[in-house]
Order: sequence, then C-alpha cells, then structure tokens
Amino acid sequence: MTWIKTVRMDEDERVKKAIEAERKLYPPEYRTPVPAVDHGEADSITASHSLIPDALYHSFSAFGAMMGPDLPLTRRQQEMITTLVSVTNRCHY
Repeated sequence: MTWIKTVRMDEDERVKKAIEAERKLYPPEYRTPVPAVDHGEADSITASHSLIPDALYHSFSAFGAMMGPDLPLTRRQQEMITTLVSVTNRCHY
C-alpha cells in the first residue's frame, strides 16, 4: 500500500489518459491489469505516481520499451530478471 496520497483513474482525466497511453506501449500480455496481491485496498506502484501524471506516463513507458518483443531477451528471461529484482528488494508484487 502506498503511504502517499494517490489519485484513481476515475477521479482525474489526466491520470486516466497517462495510464491508458503508457499501457499501449506494453506487450499485449502486460496490458491487462491484474488484481492486487492482498484483498485490501488496491496496491499499485503505478498509483504512487498519480500525483504527477506526466511522470507516471514517462516512468512506465520505459517499462514498455524495455519489455519489447524485438529485444534479445525472451519473456521467460524477462520474468526471471524481474522476479530476482523483486526478491532482492523484498517486494511482494
């Protein structure tokens, strides 16, 4: 859960546009949001960027570029790297 104020997509059109635009850059399998890990209030690393929609768009657009299918890593290799980074950072995502 984020510890800062966040803005939901349905509360601010700028946040909605930023999230929709950056998702278009993702490979198809990453475009559909998944439920939060726990069953409490929705956790989201994206939500922590919602106060600055332009920063949200540019930060997460980088992810889309790094996960491009034209890059030399396979999806399996990408997932192994992201899992290792999450474990190293003690992140539950």
